[in-house]
Amino acid sequence: RSSSGLGHRPLKAGITGSPKGIPSEESRTEINSIDMFYTYILKSEKNGSYYYGSTQDIEQRLRNHNSGKVRYTKGHMPYKVHYFEVYQTRKESMRREKFFKTIDGYNWLKLQKII
Repeated sequence: RSSSGLGHRPLKAGITGSPKGIPSEESRTEINSIDMFYTYILKSEKNGSYYYGSTQDIEQRLRNHNSGKVRYTKGHMPYKVHYFEVYQTRKESMRREKFFKTIDGYNWLKLQKII
């Protein structure tokens, strides 16, 4: 196992710079977003807290978080996508989310200056 928590590398990763806080259309079409799975980190614009998750539809998931439909994030809205990685399978994406939620994952994110 690699120190980044996965043996496989993501198809794409990046810190978002779009005003809506979602990966740009160009970055999504570069990798053919159909049947792709995202591991993402949201950042609260209210208090700077982070939320880690995974989904197949990152735009809809962000809308769910920002509309108060997710109990954990409801009190920290609004959010924007701070960082994301794209994987071919749900299993890889969920494994990466689980890694981010560990102390090793936290340390890796800090070391990479992602959070």
